[in-house]
Amino acid sequence: MGTSVLSLRIDHDLLERLRHHAAKRGMSVQDYVVRTLIRDDFDQRFRTAVEETERFYGPAGSGDEDQVRPSAGIR
Repeated sequence: MGTSVLSLRIDHDLLERLRHHAAKRGMSVQDYVVRTLIRDDFDQRFRTAVEETERFYGPAGSGDEDQVRPSAGIR
């Protein structure tokens, strides 16, 4: 997978907070921002997958306890 460049204009105070968060983790601001975006993207994709699974199988505890859930037996 290739990379691209994204240039942003952000508020000075926000940049300082990002620098602080990145420094606490021993990361560059760029790495911190990229990892934060990756984590957020994963969270959104995971939530979508759970919602689609619930639409297909029904929400957990929907009253049909005889139905086998996709996660059955997974610990």
